[in-house]
Amino acid sequence: MSKFGSYIQEAYDELIHKVTWPTWNELQQTTVIVLVALAITTMIMLGMNVASEKVITLIYNLLGN
Repeated sequence: MSKFGSYIQEAYDELIHKVTWPTWNELQQTTVIVLVALAITTMIMLGMNVASEKVITLIYNLLGN
């Protein structure tokens, strides 16, 4: 049980004394970057989905089904 207590103490010490936390401005900037990247990725995937739907519909129509 002492190993678990030691682990918790070391984890706490690392979070408090060794981790460099971002400033509020850095956090806002990186959040905006992530949201923009997410929006771009979503649009790309939406475009791929619509394009594949159109191609599959075209193939089904050509085969007469």
